[in-house]
Amino acid sequence: MAESWDSGTKEAVKQIPLLTSIAGPRDKQEWQEKRLKQELQSLIKYIQLNKQTDSDWFTITSNKDGTHWSGKCWYVHELIKYEFDWQFDIPATYPTTAPEIEIPELDGKTAKMYRGGKICLTVHFKPLWAKNSPHFGIAHALCLGLAPWLAAEIPYMIGEGAIKVKS
Repeated sequence: MAESWDSGTKEAVKQIPLLTSIAGPRDKQEWQEKRLKQELQSLIKYIQLNKQTDSDWFTITSNKDGTHWSGKCWYVHELIKYEFDWQFDIPATYPTTAPEIEIPELDGKTAKMYRGGKICLTVHFKPLWAKNSPHFGIAHALCLGLAPWLAAEIPYMIGEGAIKVKS
């Protein structure tokens, strides 16, 4: 599976801290006191890495209890920046189950997407998540899920005319 990611992605994921807590949102206290803190530390490190390598490509925020995440992501194609709102909810069975990242405005514009704008991660990402659970977290989902999906699908959708430049 990992052979499908470019060397930059592989290098980035090696530097994202692995998580140790197995708590999910159903484990309220453990989730808040341990796992969520680890998630935030991992995300901060990933964001710092992106800024250091001049490859900043997303913003992220969460609700108070850390169960709903959203932000903006962007992809630059032929010197034009394409920006999208994205979101996901932490599944009740997290971290065993990977989050399903959604880009609602792209719903129906590519076959590599499910209803509601959920990006398709079944072939490449979900087996890797299952193998690395509970050590992977939100930063890993962005690095190994959303980023490669954008890199593959955005140029394709632009070429097909499914995405136009926003004025």
